[in-house]
Amino acid sequence: MNAKKITTEEDLQTAFAIRKKVFVEEQGVSIEEEMDEFDALDAACEHVLVYYNDQPVGTGRVRVVDGYGKLERICILEEFRKFGLGKVITLKLEELVREKGITKSKLNAQSYAEQFYEKLGYVRSGEEFMDAGIPHILMKKQFS
Repeated sequence: MNAKKITTEEDLQTAFAIRKKVFVEEQGVSIEEEMDEFDALDAACEHVLVYYNDQPVGTGRVRVVDGYGKLERICILEEFRKFGLGKVITLKLEELVREKGITKSKLNAQSYAEQFYEKLGYVRSGEEFMDAGIPHILMKKQFS
């Protein structure tokens, strides 16, 4: 299990295929809502892939928003969700945030994942809200 920053168009397209499978096909998010202006190698964000037995099975991205590293689009293919890969992706994204000298991060967690992110040091910040028809919670973390 390892995660790496995406640096090639081929890897970026692999990440998009994973996101489409999870968010569009599995969760019913429209492709128009899922893909945005940050989905390019030269966009103002960084993407990662996570691997299980050398197979890309998860992805996420991070960008700087209001002084925070904002973790986004974190997902893992369904059959690989039991191996701790969500933590691997999150820690890799946080590493990219720290490399920029930023000391805090935030994310909009799907509500069912709130406890998962709490275990990684995130704290709920605000009330539940809907995004793409799915309940979410804003969560924040200060790095020590």
